[in-house]
Amino acid sequence: MTELKTPVIVVNFKTYGEVEGAKALEVARACQEVSEETGRSIVVCPPTVELSSVAANLKVPVFCQHVDAKNRGANTGWVTPQGVLSAGAVGTLLNHSEHRLMMYDLKASIEACKEAGLITIACADSPETAAIIASFKPDFIAIEPPELIGGNVSVTDARPEVISKGVEAVHAVSPEIPVLCGAGIKTGMDVKKAMELGAAGVLLASGVVKSKDVKATLKDLVSRI
Repeated sequence: MTELKTPVIVVNFKTYGEVEGAKALEVARACQEVSEETGRSIVVCPPTVELSSVAANLKVPVFCQHVDAKNRGANTGWVTPQGVLSAGAVGTLLNHSEHRLMMYDLKASIEACKEAGLITIACADSPETAAIIASFKPDFIAIEPPELIGGNVSVTDARPEVISKGVEAVHAVSPEIPVLCGAGIKTGMDVKKAMELGAAGVLLASGVVKSKDVKATLKDLVSRI
């Protein structure tokens, strides 16, 4: 399994129109250029349909947005860990608020990804949920209050206690699991505040993908690390 350097900026492309087709690679290349220019760790999570094309052209870590606990074989419409690995990705998001899993399914997906050698970032909506997920031993846990995702107010301002309590809850179960935070993150100051609250990085989407100047936004994000 590839090691993921922290602090880290994880950019989830979701399925925005701004990253359809060849545009996904354009945004991903901007992420790589900023990573190379600044020496900061940036991960990209392109739409699943663009996973192999992005991974084939980048050196920065490429993650899938979701993986199912399914093996190779007669499974239609599922995303297998082996398929994601073969596409060139090194990890995956799991249990994002827009793709929730039952806890037993999340546990199974984490185990399947570990067996395949994929890095896992499991998402939680609260410190309480994060503590449960920590017992499944993902590589990272990202805490994102759903009501703030995609909004204009950062979790670091609206609900900073979610981050600090989330870090405390996770580390009470598994001290070795780094905690990321997300929801409304858009600026370098947001990243700085997140790290002051104990986070090892951030997970964000629209703040980068919908930016009019992706590189400038990314440079600002990494400037306070």
